Amino acid sequence: MTDVLETRSDAPTVIAPGGQPTEVSRPAGASRSRLPRHPALRLLRRPGVIVAAVIVAFAIATALVPELFATHDPTATAPADRLQTPGLAHWWGTDELGRDLYSRVVHGSSLTIAATALAIGIALVGGLALGVVAGFVGGTVDAVVMRIVDVFLAIPGLLLALAIVTALGFGTVPVAIAVGIGIIPGFARTTRSEVLRVKTLPYIDAARAGGASWGRILFTHVLPNSWGPVVVLAVLDFGAAILAVAALSFLGFGAAPPAAEWGTLISNGRNYLVTAPWVSLVPGLFVAAVVLSLNHLAKSLEEVQR
Repeated sequence: MTDVLETRSDAPTVIAPGGQPTEVSRPAGASRSRLPRHPALRLLRRPGVIVAAVIVAFAIATALVPELFATHDPTATAPADRLQTPGLAHWWGTDELGRDLYSRVVHGSSLTIAATALAIGIALVGGLALGVVAGFVGGTVDAVVMRIVDVFLAIPGLLLALAIVTALGFGTVPVAIAVGIGIIPGFARTTRSEVLRVKTLPYIDAARAGGASWGRILFTHVLPNSWGPVVVLAVLDFGAAILAVAALSFLGFGAAPPAAEWGTLISNGRNYLVTAPWVSLVPGLFVAAVVLSLNHLAKSLEEVQR
């Protein structure tokens, strides 16, 4: 007589050497099914993404509340401590006037990131407006708008920003406006291509057949489904905008001294590259770390969207 063994439906079985099925015990607390995770959560398992996020978060935090991170008064001079090497008293050394370099970089985050955020905001508004009008309306409007965008694309962004800031004048706000106008064409082209793609999808035709107006289709269907690549471009161009703002500040178009901007701090150390290279090297490395981190996060977000 053959014994019939009852097995649980959720417990796997194997055939023992004697020919009898045997249950394989599960570890305590093991779930019966593995729920799928959101792709964005998988990015948190990558060390590179975590490091990049920490660097960007630190830069944003220092821009919002620099007093919590600074160790010295960024404008206080100490001629006796000029050009000190990095150490315990001054983590990143001092500049030619004895000011703490770390505190000046921390306070410089406020002006640089504020100017960059304003530039990206200008580019988003202008680029979205031009891209949506060109892609959604089409026809002659599309041709005219895109030819104007092509003209601006033919001019290097930094050169265009330099020409604009020369006309507007010196200061953080003119620099931000110049950089923002310089990167509008990229946003306009990306937005237009996404609007054209979304317009061809079946649910747009279904919404139109259902009696939806063009305005409702635009704000309900087209714009929400065109945001993805534009957001990735905004994160990616945030790093490029930081470089542009720093470059214009380096050339002397930024805030007037003693205000600290990242580009100004790098420029101040040009005369001491041999005797005190850290005056320019440390702020430059910090800017490079922030920009590379933003680029890495943008590439990771782009992978998630695919």
